[in-house]
Amino acid sequence: MTTAQDTLTLAPELQTLHTAAQAEGLAYAGGVPPALAWRLVQANQAVLVDVRSSEERKFVGHVPGSLHVAWATGTALVRNPRFVRELEAKLAKEGGKDAAVLLLCRSGKRSVLAAEAAAAAGFAHVFNVLEGFEGEIDPQLHRGGSDGWRFHGLPWVQD
Repeated sequence: MTTAQDTLTLAPELQTLHTAAQAEGLAYAGGVPPALAWRLVQANQAVLVDVRSSEERKFVGHVPGSLHVAWATGTALVRNPRFVRELEAKLAKEGGKDAAVLLLCRSGKRSVLAAEAAAAAGFAHVFNVLEGFEGEIDPQLHRGGSDGWRFHGLPWVQD
């Protein structure tokens, strides 16, 4: 089985997204649609890291096999000052700062902040999973009706 650290080059899809992100001037490697993210994880071409709080993972659900490093903690979502160190420790067996990393949050906003912080800390291939786990909030103040990991029918479990 090939893992992200065994291949020194990015999957072609990630390389294309990274090139586009560079052209846009993004501070991180780019955005990945949920279905592509799942295919890359299944093919061991990337590592999925959930950056939501422990409470969100427990009560809303999470992707089986995903790693967890909270960008913010608790119900007030206080920024985790150890995020980068914890991310590096979790990815040590996956290639560390050179691994292809896909960050997932609720709607794709916190994971952008987390991706920017990780890239600034030297992570070479950190991507944001677009749409997040639950998707954007709709006019009725609900999530999951038009986008997001769960909306696309991708695997998830709930405690």
